[in-house]
Amino acid sequence: MLGEAKVGAGLLVLKPGGFALPHYTDSSKLGYVLQGEHGVAGLILPSNDKTNTNEEKVVGLGTGDVIGVHLGAQGILGGFSTEFITRTYNINEKQANILAKSQTGVLIVKLDPEERNKFPQPADQNIVNKWVKNIVHFSPEIRIDRAGEATSLTGKNFPFLEEIGLSCSLVKLEADAMLSPFYTNDSSVWVFYAVKGTGKVQIVGINGKLVLDKKILAGQVLVVPRFFTVGVIAEDEGLECFSITTNSRHANVVDFASKRSVLNTFTPSVLQSALNLPPEFLKFIEGKLAKTDILTPPIN
Repeated sequence: MLGEAKVGAGLLVLKPGGFALPHYTDSSKLGYVLQGEHGVAGLILPSNDKTNTNEEKVVGLGTGDVIGVHLGAQGILGGFSTEFITRTYNINEKQANILAKSQTGVLIVKLDPEERNKFPQPADQNIVNKWVKNIVHFSPEIRIDRAGEATSLTGKNFPFLEEIGLSCSLVKLEADAMLSPFYTNDSSVWVFYAVKGTGKVQIVGINGKLVLDKKILAGQVLVVPRFFTVGVIAEDEGLECFSITTNSRHANVVDFASKRSVLNTFTPSVLQSALNLPPEFLKFIEGKLAKTDILTPPIN
């Protein structure tokens, strides 16, 4: 499904002193720090028109931080032959082998304390605020008693997201609360990561057919294809999900069970005919919609 949606997901775990080697990214992406403090990340920014040189920015990372990464292509020297390396840098064969073959690690290596102390420190706070935002520190757009809360970062409150064409949300559902069924009408794809807790999820396709009905656990990834509708009910311990959307201004969410429900856009006569409902039951449903939101508390 990730392949069909042309998106990807990954989990990076670094032990104390762990160092993820510099690597390129074949697409723009967002990283979310699930756990840990005092992390450091270095970003190589694309060259600007004035200096025509790449630039490195060093930022600190901790739990709740969201960091965006540009599409980039930093080559891997070790894959080239000695001949290519010697001619590229105008060095001899021995020097080329030292340059290209010394690093035996593939993605993650362990640094000793002395090596760690040599690393650059995070930049000033203004730089951090441009490249990193802590989603936990933002006020939720939606907070419903006994249901939970939802917070989003978009190009509006995190301008860098406009450059990479992505946005993200953090939804925290309390025990037995529900994220009511919704879909996006702008062809965005959603990728959910269950941070903690458990829940039940259902996805319905554009033909009205149920395509997924299962339990979601912490650590699992859920992909919601374009125009598909998804609903989630938290279980006894609640459910926290971080999601990324392929739209920097956040997807145009259409839900079915709130004051903003798509059902409210129809005139009563059209809705009555479409759903084949008795007039009195239609008024009952309209009354329910006026009192609910996309996050709903337990029934009892």
